[in-house]
Amino acid sequence: MPKTLTDIKKSLDSNLGKRLMLKANGGRRKTIERSGVLAETYPSVFVIELDQEENAFERVSYSYADVLTETVQLTFFEKHQEI
Repeated sequence: MPKTLTDIKKSLDSNLGKRLMLKANGGRRKTIERSGVLAETYPSVFVIELDQEENAFERVSYSYADVLTETVQLTFFEKHQEI
């Protein structure tokens, strides 16, 4: 797992356009699981376009700090690599 925010951003930049499974802490002992495609990366956040048949909204964004603190876990389908 990458150790710095810069490493996390570089890792996500190299996986743009790939399908992934997202597990996020939803608060109050809830875990949210969604699938989608890594759409864009910005200096502070990244955007995931969600599968429409499963979700009520189209896109979600998270910060790289969410990945660093393991509030969000990403698993890419093609390489089965977890960030």
